[in-house]
Amino acid sequence: MSILLFCERSSTRLQYICKFIFGEQLSNNCSITIDAENFEKHDGPKINYSTRSFADNSLQIIPQGLLLETGIRAQQIDCEEGTGNKYFFKTGGHYPYDILSGCFYLISRYEEYLPYTEDDYGRYAHTNSIAFKKDFLKIPLVNFWIQDFVKILQYHYPVLKFTTPAFAFHPTYDIDIAYAYLYKGLIRNLGGFLLSPSLGRLKVLSGFKGDPYDVYDYLDDLHEKHGLKPRYFYLVAESNGLYDKNIPPANPAMQHLLKKQSEKYEIGLHPSWASYHKEEIVQAEKEVLSKLINKRVVFSRQHYIRFSLPKSFEILESAGITDDYSMGYGSINGFRASVASPYPWYNLEKEKISKLRIHPFCFMDANSFFEQHYTAGEALQELIYYKDQCKKANARLTTIFHNNILGYDSRFEGWRTMYSRFISQLL
Repeated sequence: MSILLFCERSSTRLQYICKFIFGEQLSNNCSITIDAENFEKHDGPKINYSTRSFADNSLQIIPQGLLLETGIRAQQIDCEEGTGNKYFFKTGGHYPYDILSGCFYLISRYEEYLPYTEDDYGRYAHTNSIAFKKDFLKIPLVNFWIQDFVKILQYHYPVLKFTTPAFAFHPTYDIDIAYAYLYKGLIRNLGGFLLSPSLGRLKVLSGFKGDPYDVYDYLDDLHEKHGLKPRYFYLVAESNGLYDKNIPPANPAMQHLLKKQSEKYEIGLHPSWASYHKEEIVQAEKEVLSKLINKRVVFSRQHYIRFSLPKSFEILESAGITDDYSMGYGSINGFRASVASPYPWYNLEKEKISKLRIHPFCFMDANSFFEQHYTAGEALQELIYYKDQCKKANARLTTIFHNNILGYDSRFEGWRTMYSRFISQLL
């Protein structure tokens, strides 16, 4: 049964968030009307999204104002506890918070369009965010708000039935450096040996030992055993730099690996550090990857999770990317957009609903190891925590792992075992 929502005037922002909440999350239809008479006559479930009063005392949410304005300005955020969750945009009404504006503010990443402090990599620092400051970064708050809202809706309209998404696990992998020593050429290996003499490097290059980053067979076995459908993101920068150290895409071994992987899995682009805000480089790297796997490339995740809104996502759109997996932080684990479900991107500068879909992640191994300084055991507990949060939210757990951290480098001892254990417990 569909829901009718009344507002004094409609907007693209309101249409967008209603489609996400009611359409994507609740598998229901929400029609918007500005006709008060038609709204009063409607005898089905309805929401009064206005300051106006109606004789039938229909469920009322008083607008905070964000959805009915255009432009970008600092918003007053007063966070408080309510029904087990944190809320903001308190306005009164039957539902005391403007959940529509709150959800929009968080998933649109409104705050990232405002002036902010950059981290050491020139990214939006997680310490700027309301989720970090108010201590809800580690929960998918938007999903929990929607669950709470459903209870209110069904209390007012018992005839309402909703179909919510089921929990799902989506493993993803970033392949920044496909091999530690193999296929890098004499000059790079000689330079590496001079900087850090290693018997292990010599054993690998002489064929007495496997490359420590070569975990592809291990992952194949793990995926096959548990029926997983992972997604891989490959860095295919044409030239190396401080942060782009991939095996050259022209290398036959790299081409063989990509072809083999693409026969089993979906392959996405990992736009290089050098491609940041350079549409021509993103397009060129996408074409290189597409030719190597002989398939269209429509998925991406930014290298080092380095992006800024809206330009980075506009470039992806122009390049023909349909799904991006960068929505998370490269400095701490948690829910950057306070949601664990995929959603369409909203371009705030253009006030436009994009065709680009955003797939948030909440856990990345590099954050646990390099930023949070966790042991493999502590990372396992963190993974279990995020799994529990996503299950509670009936949402998707998307993780990022790197082949080097799952490999045989002694620095990461225990991490591959930890990952296998987590997968076994999960499935």
